[in-house]
Amino acid sequence: MSNTSKASQRITALLDDNSFVEIGALVTARATDFNMKPTDAPSDGCITGYGVIAGNPVYVYSQDVSVMNGTLGEMHAKKIANLYDLAMKTGAPVIGLLDSAGIRLQEGTDALNAFGELYLKQTLASGVIPQITAVMGNCGGGLAVLSAMADFTFMEEKSAKLFVNAPNCLAGNNTGKCDTAAAKFQSEEAGIVDFVGDEASVIAKIRELVSMLPANNEDDSSYLEECTDDLNRVNPEIESFVGDTAVAAAILADDNAFFEVKADYEKSMVTGFMRLNGATVGVIANRSEVLDRSEIASDTGKVTEKFDTVLTKKGCLKAAEFVNFCDAFEIPIVTLTNVTGFEATTCSEKGMAKAAAKLTAAFADATVPKVNVIIGKAYGTAYTVMNSKATGADLTIAWPNAEIGTMDSKLAAKIMYEGQGADVINDKAAAYKMLQSNVRSAARRGYVDQVVEPALTRKYVIGAIEMLYTKTEDRPAKKHLTV
Repeated sequence: MSNTSKASQRITALLDDNSFVEIGALVTARATDFNMKPTDAPSDGCITGYGVIAGNPVYVYSQDVSVMNGTLGEMHAKKIANLYDLAMKTGAPVIGLLDSAGIRLQEGTDALNAFGELYLKQTLASGVIPQITAVMGNCGGGLAVLSAMADFTFMEEKSAKLFVNAPNCLAGNNTGKCDTAAAKFQSEEAGIVDFVGDEASVIAKIRELVSMLPANNEDDSSYLEECTDDLNRVNPEIESFVGDTAVAAAILADDNAFFEVKADYEKSMVTGFMRLNGATVGVIANRSEVLDRSEIASDTGKVTEKFDTVLTKKGCLKAAEFVNFCDAFEIPIVTLTNVTGFEATTCSEKGMAKAAAKLTAAFADATVPKVNVIIGKAYGTAYTVMNSKATGADLTIAWPNAEIGTMDSKLAAKIMYEGQGADVINDKAAAYKMLQSNVRSAARRGYVDQVVEPALTRKYVIGAIEMLYTKTEDRPAKKHLTV
C-alpha cells in the first residue's frame, strides 16, 4: 500500500496501528479503450484489505482519487465485491471510504454492470454484517446509491459532496442557491448522513461506532465490554431533561456515553446507541427541545430549539429505519416516550399515515427485547405507535407523573360535555385525568408494569434488559413485512 496517497493515509488513521493487510494490490484495469493505460492505474484506484479497530476485525476499502480520479470501473468494483464476499464468510463489518469522480466512462457497460454487482453484494449483506460508508470527497451518481445502501453514512463537512444529480443540474437550482450536495443538506434535509465533521472527527466517530456494534447478526458478545459504572446509579437530574432526551439517554448510559445517529435530521426524534451494563442498547426517544450541551450544568441548559410533542412523518421514518437495524442485529431497544399526537400540517399529512404505519410495524415486528419508558405524556394513537405494550413492548415503565390516555383531559371533557359551563368542564376534566389518564390507572389495567421514580430509571432499565436477555419469540412464518 502506498504511504503517500490520501486513500492509504485514511486507512492508516482508521485502523489500529500496523493492523492493515492489503488485498489485491496488483489488480489493475483490463480495458484499453480510449487511451486507457492499465499499467498507470495502481490498485485500480481502490485500496482494499482488512485490519482491526479496537481489536475488532473489519474490512476496508478506500478510493484513491489520485488514480484516474478514483473512478469506479470493472476491476475497481470487483475488488470491493471480493471484500464483501470475505466479510460475509467471516462475519465482519465493511467500511468504505468514498472519494471518486464516479463511473469510469471509458469502460462503458462494464463499469455500469460493476455498479449493479456491488448493489447486489450490499443487499445480500444487509442485516447480516454492519455496513459503514464515509464520504471523504466526491460521491455522485451511482456511488450516492451505494453510500445510501449502507447502514451508517459519515461525511466530511467542507469539501465532500454527496449527490445523485449535481445541484446545478436541478431545475431552478444552483450551488449558490442551495448546495444539495453539501454535508449540511445531506445531514439536515435528506437524512442520509449520520455524522458530519472534519476527517479526523469522522474517523474517530467510525471507530467509536464500530466498537459498539456486533460484528454480524449472530454475534452476541463482541460488542459487550466490562461495565465500570454503578448499575444502581441514582440520577435525580434526569427529570430536568424530559425535553431533551438525547441528554436523558446520556444520563442513563454507562459512563454517560450516548452515540446519537442522524442527530441533525428531524431532531424531534432521537435515535442512537448507549451501553447498559456493558451491552449495546438502541435508544429511540421523543424530543421537544434541544439544549446547548456546552452550557449544561447539573440540571440546566440553554434551549436552542423547541418542538411540539408530536410524531412527524420524518421522525417516524427515521425511527422505523433504526428499529429495523437494531432488530436485524439483535440489539435491545429502549424507548423514552413523551408524545401527545401527530404533526398537523398539510405537508406532513401527505405521508403521515404511511410513516406512522411503518414505525408501528417496525416495533411490532421486532423480536429483540423492547422496553418502553414513559417519561411524560402518552396520548392517543401516537402513544400506541411508540412501542406501546399493545404493539409488543415486553416491559413498560412509567414515571409517577406520566399521563397515559386518549388525549388531554380538558380537551376530552370539552368534547364529552360540549356546551356545558367552565365549572363542569374543569370538574369533569379533573375526574377524567384521575380515572383515564393517571399512570396508576393504566398500571391497574396492566398497561404499565412498573411505576418508577425518575432517579431510579437506570437501575430498572438495566434490570429489564438483563431479564429479557434470553428472550425468544415465535412469529408466523413469512418472508418479510409488506408495510
